[in-house]
Amino acid sequence: MQIALIVISILLIVIVLLQSNKAESSAQIFSGATSDLFSKRKERGVELFISRLTFLLGMSFFVICLVSSFM
Repeated sequence: MQIALIVISILLIVIVLLQSNKAESSAQIFSGATSDLFSKRKERGVELFISRLTFLLGMSFFVICLVSSFM
């Protein structure tokens, strides 16, 4: 169970680092240029796959941690 947790955590870190940055720079957030930050943008193709994979890995990490805490 611990090996699966380690593998999932490493994959989760890699997948999160692969995701595209929603805000192009953090300076835009502080300067007030947030017009593109909150625009409705649909994820398609690879972005959608990475987003769903991140969700699945995160949920499996949570469930494994929860189950291992009760064992």
